[in-house]
Amino acid sequence: MDLTTNTTNNKSNKELSIQISLSGLSFCILDREQNTILQTKSFDFDRKFNTIEILDYLKHILATENDLKTGYNNVTVVHDNDISTLVPKPLFNEDCLADYLKFNSKILKSDFIAFDQIQINDSVNVYVPYVNINNLIFDTFGTFTYKHVSTILIEEILQLEKNSEHPKVYVNVNRKHFEIICVDKGKLKLYNTFEYHTKEDFIYYILFTTEQLGLNPESFQLVLLGNIIEDSSLYKIAYKYIRNVSFGNRNETYHFAQTQGFHHTNFTLIKSF
Repeated sequence: MDLTTNTTNNKSNKELSIQISLSGLSFCILDREQNTILQTKSFDFDRKFNTIEILDYLKHILATENDLKTGYNNVTVVHDNDISTLVPKPLFNEDCLADYLKFNSKILKSDFIAFDQIQINDSVNVYVPYVNINNLIFDTFGTFTYKHVSTILIEEILQLEKNSEHPKVYVNVNRKHFEIICVDKGKLKLYNTFEYHTKEDFIYYILFTTEQLGLNPESFQLVLLGNIIEDSSLYKIAYKYIRNVSFGNRNETYHFAQTQGFHHTNFTLIKSF
């Protein structure tokens, strides 16, 4: 979704993407002309923040990070939360946004509800963005675009799997939560997000979800994205219970000004451009 204004900034060939969750935020700067990712940077919170604390933290980042004190040709905000649901496009009615969310999320009458169109599977992603964050970005940069993290994941993974004949389970790992996307023969079977505190929580939710879909841990492929490495306890416990475990690949064509250790990290942040 776009948020526009008549304000004009000192534009450049650079683009900025900021991803916001209750457990942290990150940003990425792209030089579109040089096709180069100039910088990625993450900030993890020591606990789960509320939206007011996130706003204060982002204000601090915008004031202290020199790379964020310039004009950008495009700015994107990625809202990473669990207040979202998918609606088949033929059944979608913009007048019923709250009705779609109230079945699986706690929302307030005052909540602003947005939606993203997901063309690849003819659906609409209905969600609650962090409005105070949107207002700050609008005041700071002017025109910008925002979307939900699951929109990026679903679009990109369905594109990657459009010719696949076998079931795959993608898990995008964050510091305190993860998104899970199950696909089979190029079709989305399930999207969900889970909060975890231990490695046992992590594997339980994956195994429970796949069991509900009738997937055998001896045969389906688990693909890991995001904040996870082979030496981590999360990877080790996944490998213990699931036979086929691998890391994903962003498959982007960007150059990187900074060394990137892994091709599966910062998936949604970089894919948001």
